[in-house]
Amino acid sequence: MDNKKKILIVEDEKTIAEILTYNVKTAGYETETKYDGKSGLEEALTGKYDLILLDLMLPLMDGFEVCAKVRERLDTPIIILTARDTEPDKIRGLDTGADDYMTKPFSINELLSRVRANIRRYSNETVTHKIADTTIELGDIVIDCENYLVKKGGKVLELSKKEYDLLAYFAKNAGKIYTREELMSAVWGYENFYGDLRTIDVTIARLRQKIDDPGTEESLIQTKRGMGYFIAQNN
Repeated sequence: MDNKKKILIVEDEKTIAEILTYNVKTAGYETETKYDGKSGLEEALTGKYDLILLDLMLPLMDGFEVCAKVRERLDTPIIILTARDTEPDKIRGLDTGADDYMTKPFSINELLSRVRANIRRYSNETVTHKIADTTIELGDIVIDCENYLVKKGGKVLELSKKEYDLLAYFAKNAGKIYTREELMSAVWGYENFYGDLRTIDVTIARLRQKIDDPGTEESLIQTKRGMGYFIAQNN
């Protein structure tokens, strides 16, 4: 029985697609490549892939729309690969449901490391950040860990999977301060991470916008300068 993991590559630049295909296959994965957003989305929605590598600037349908539409149906890990490196683009990519965002040019070794980590997490081969089936209350915020829901004042919040994972991890470990590297390891599953840590800052910034009351002076997720992030135990 073939147990190879399958990766979908959606990239319109054929040279880059060929480089990705060669390296991903060499690492032991099966691949399929699509060169536009529309066919990439159709292939992704077959549900037969363990991870998607997604460019943003695609013909027929851009990567943001592809990512959002995949997320409506599937939890398949998505890593965005793009030359667009502005903060707004990164925020938008993560907010539409991408698990990570890498800017071109990037290290193939780092990409493969992130691929392995996301597939392990998706396949439940690692459970280092799994939250027990329970309910956690933080003031007017209720985290339903069994159903992966977060409510504020009784209203369900629209969180991306990573925003949920991060909030639940903080809540389960209230009072403990985590560095960005520790969060990359615990929530993203990246060991010995040496890439761009702004993913953490962007995800926390988006999460704060959704869980904090407008005009609040202190966020539920607090920053300890020079150390990291945490949720206070008395919330």
